[in-house]
Amino acid sequence: MTDTAIAGLGMTELGKVYGRSPRRLAADAVRGAAADAGLALADLDGLIVSSGMSGSPGIELAGTLGLRDLRLLTQMNSFGATTGAMVSYAAAMIQSGAASAVACAFADAPLSPERSSGSAYHRDAPEWHGLGGLNAALGFRSVNAFYALAARRHMERYGTTSEQLGAIAVSTRQWAARNPLAQMRDPISLDDHQRSRWVVEPLHLLDCCLVSNGGIAVIVTSAERARDLAQPPVHVWGWGQGHPGHRMARGSDFGLTTGATISGPAALKMAGITASEITVCQIYDCYTYTTLVSLEDYGFCAKGEGGAFAASGALGPGGALPTNTGGGQLSAYYMWGMTPLSEAVIQARGQGGERQVARNDVTLVSGNGGILDHHSTLIVSPHAKGR
Repeated sequence: MTDTAIAGLGMTELGKVYGRSPRRLAADAVRGAAADAGLALADLDGLIVSSGMSGSPGIELAGTLGLRDLRLLTQMNSFGATTGAMVSYAAAMIQSGAASAVACAFADAPLSPERSSGSAYHRDAPEWHGLGGLNAALGFRSVNAFYALAARRHMERYGTTSEQLGAIAVSTRQWAARNPLAQMRDPISLDDHQRSRWVVEPLHLLDCCLVSNGGIAVIVTSAERARDLAQPPVHVWGWGQGHPGHRMARGSDFGLTTGATISGPAALKMAGITASEITVCQIYDCYTYTTLVSLEDYGFCAKGEGGAFAASGALGPGGALPTNTGGGQLSAYYMWGMTPLSEAVIQARGQGGERQVARNDVTLVSGNGGILDHHSTLIVSPHAKGR
């Protein structure tokens, strides 16, 4: 079977970047990824776009880039798990011979100078009728509220504390301080976390991810071709998806587990390794809670021990399991699943600068979408599979 690799990475400015639409940002990211790989746009015969972008982003982005006669063009949306799904689909298409060089792109521009970050994703509420209005009547009018409910259930079941969640915020900021691209680089302490305002209890402001404008794209091709291109190849060893399908259902494990329990074993099996062989983690951290519960579900610690694991210092610089080494979505930038993937590529190439980890042999990349509805896992490495 044809081995595949990520050969190019394109990143626009990230954060408070104004004046460009998501399509323009995505186009700039794809151009950057192609140039990074040493490819011309005409060398691309596949394009996969996250349909989190508005309109019909696939055909519109292809038109903006002037791409013609594509063999693969599609758009996907599993929210924060989309990036893992895009890369796995691109890899499968390359393995089958259906395409030879595929760009996977995401961009967003929710921020504007006239609006606060907190209102960036605000949507006018629809009229609530009957049972459809029950959640709103009870105060569940935002994603924050549902994740707060999930975090609270984990706390009640396992004794997880706010201070343990705060340890994740602190370690992630320690990494961000070493990343010149990070939006938030000033150090924070556990006291800072505890003093930050409540968003929805038990989640403080510093438990919640940033809001960012920008675009990121990667180029996926065969490992053989990638070896002859401009950048060190980042080999894709394995992938998996998990969609529990039990959003807050009575008797379910909502809040206690995620789709990582499905996607993780699948990706590890494809890669031919165990969790103990992972040396770096890039975890989808829309909240500190999602970092904690995902690490448990991947088997890096026992279920219910994620809080103690985070508080031990294992995730930060010098820790046993370097996690979200660029600052993640909590402190660096929020580009859905492209945040963890972009940092995985940078670390695998050895291009992390001050934050570069010593052992970059095998990286696990996670994506989480919806209200714990979707999960994706990628296993990547600077080494060819089987080495």
